[in-house]
Amino acid sequence: MANGMRLLALALTALVSAGAAAQNAPLDLQQPVKLAKAPKSGPTANLSAADAVARANAWLDAARVITADFVQIAPGGKRSEGQLTVQRPGKMAFKYADPARFEVIADGRSVAIIDHKLNTQDEYFIGQTPLKFLLADHIDLARDTQVLSVAQDEKAVTIEIEDKAALGGSAHLELIFDPATFALKQWTVIDAQGYQTVVTLFNLDLATQPDPDLFHIDERLPTRQLGRGR
Repeated sequence: MANGMRLLALALTALVSAGAAAQNAPLDLQQPVKLAKAPKSGPTANLSAADAVARANAWLDAARVITADFVQIAPGGKRSEGQLTVQRPGKMAFKYADPARFEVIADGRSVAIIDHKLNTQDEYFIGQTPLKFLLADHIDLARDTQVLSVAQDEKAVTIEIEDKAALGGSAHLELIFDPATFALKQWTVIDAQGYQTVVTLFNLDLATQPDPDLFHIDERLPTRQLGRGR
């Protein structure tokens, strides 16, 4: 697949190369949450970093199914839209609005990045990607990643994490949560060169059971296995 779009698709699934935050130390979760500016009084105003991570874990853990519209901004500013569907554990689909060249599917074991123009796909073992903790049966950010920072203002709680076990090296992500409900609103993937891919979620539906066919990876397509196979 074309290099630029392939890198974009990889960034979307957080399959990034090494080192974006390799020099950062993990956060002491007992310290107070870092405030971007003085927050208004509210349910998260006095949260510690540990409490903020615990509330993020609780929301993610309870979200067994998610359907949401998304807007993705690539490092060069290109905007893409589509729908995200998640069924935990292990299943996810990014469907881009037409004209869509790429599609990203996780079927519970593997993540496939499908190139509809070339009619091929790259396939990764899900345990080698940072998706493993977002799609896990039980989510614990502090256990499964390094929590580098927690920041809060009246608009968002931002948790910065690093996963050093990702294929190709470290993956560096910023997860942004609603300060009142702790619903996941946005995430940013930062690659080794500092380029950022931002995905923002809208219209979250946590009740509708998705069609199982959304998570089917067509093994008839010519497939390149990257990392450990199925």
